[in-house]
Amino acid sequence: MDHPQADDAALPSEGVVQPAVVPPPPKFVTGSIMRHVIVMTSTGSIGLTAVFAVDLINLWYISHLGDTVATAAVGYGSTILFVTTSICIGIMISAGALCSRALGARDRPLARRYGASILMWMLLVTGAVAVLTFPLIGWMLRLLGAHGRTLDLSTLYLEITMPTVVPLGVGIGLSGVLRAVGDAKRAMYVTLSGAAVAAILDPIFILWLGLGVEGAAIVIVFSRMALALLGWYGAVRVHDLVGRLSLKRALEDAGPIAAIAGPAVLANLATPVANGYMTAILAPFGDGAVAGNAVMGRLIAFCFGGIFSLSGVVGPIFGQNYGAGRLDRVHRTLSDAFLFTTIYAVVVWAALALCHHLVIRAFNITDPQAAQLIEFFCLFVAGSWAFHGLLFVANASFNNLGFPLASTVFNWGKATLGTIPFAMLGAKLWGAEGALTGQGLGAVLFGVIGVWWAYRSIGQLKLPGTSRAS
Repeated sequence: MDHPQADDAALPSEGVVQPAVVPPPPKFVTGSIMRHVIVMTSTGSIGLTAVFAVDLINLWYISHLGDTVATAAVGYGSTILFVTTSICIGIMISAGALCSRALGARDRPLARRYGASILMWMLLVTGAVAVLTFPLIGWMLRLLGAHGRTLDLSTLYLEITMPTVVPLGVGIGLSGVLRAVGDAKRAMYVTLSGAAVAAILDPIFILWLGLGVEGAAIVIVFSRMALALLGWYGAVRVHDLVGRLSLKRALEDAGPIAAIAGPAVLANLATPVANGYMTAILAPFGDGAVAGNAVMGRLIAFCFGGIFSLSGVVGPIFGQNYGAGRLDRVHRTLSDAFLFTTIYAVVVWAALALCHHLVIRAFNITDPQAAQLIEFFCLFVAGSWAFHGLLFVANASFNNLGFPLASTVFNWGKATLGTIPFAMLGAKLWGAEGALTGQGLGAVLFGVIGVWWAYRSIGQLKLPGTSRAS
């Protein structure tokens, strides 16, 4: 039996004149765009970095066991977990886009309905991912190049952590709802909770209890449960932006949700697929190369967290201003976000280049090949992340302004045409360092084209409710 629609506004009693209530303007429709970009990206990057920091903290403690095989095993496992995280982030993008548009149009009941429907779809999709991928864990790891003891340890790691994609999705999805309303700080706290749990429990389970890779996996379970609980508190109890969960309404809302989440998920999957390819292409160079790549992967996620967060946190700024009909502010958001991500990436690159020896010592890297690969990345390849960032901003505009297919095309183009031939040729000519160089050059190419296409797309926008220019 269907419950009454809790999201519907109450009808005024007959004959009673209700005073007009004018809701306050949405947060991002007024004030400095650059300030909104900085605040949302900085808090969002801290929050999303906290999600990846769980892997970083795990890897840091694992590396101090002095076992290159264990480090490589976590690297293989994290490559696959990154796929599930990317699916969750893709669905979260739809939460930020749809809820922010509704709030921008001052339709809070619609925002609450979208919040509930997106959460329901997050549960359905992540549950299906956990069930379908669990029996394929061994096959996926062997496909990446894992074998022997490395395969055994990475299989154990994933068998424990794969089911946690469900609470991870709930936490990330609800943080997207919080960003849609402009509560960047509370959204940051949601994901910080997972990192805090990992920081407390990792030394206990990995070192003191001596559980190693198994302990790292157990900690992920606890950290993702914390993520879900705090996200539910903020989005439901504090802001009341999630209506009654209903499978019927979720199915009715599948169209607008899938229109954004589908292409966003496909676009986000391109990055872990490219990472998986890079893991496979480095595997023949030995466990040292894979271990070095694992450290680089965690460094990228941690140090360039602001870039990863852009597609989710800048989206509500686009969405609210587009929903309010402020196309001038939409254009300014794109330019300010491009400027911010470029400065951010260059500063991080400089820091990594200056501190590369410290990074190698911090992760207790004793394998010469791993150390050489990390040094090469910090000095040279990290600079290509400025162009990754430009493409992430472009994708945020595509996803939130009605061009989601462009996001999918560009991300998969970078993951395939911008990665495979470049990395393959580089590996053949200059080994593992050449593979990293090739991947970086592909990112430069697609970043530049993405910037041009984003400005071209925004030039085609019309006010909501009117037809778009052809």
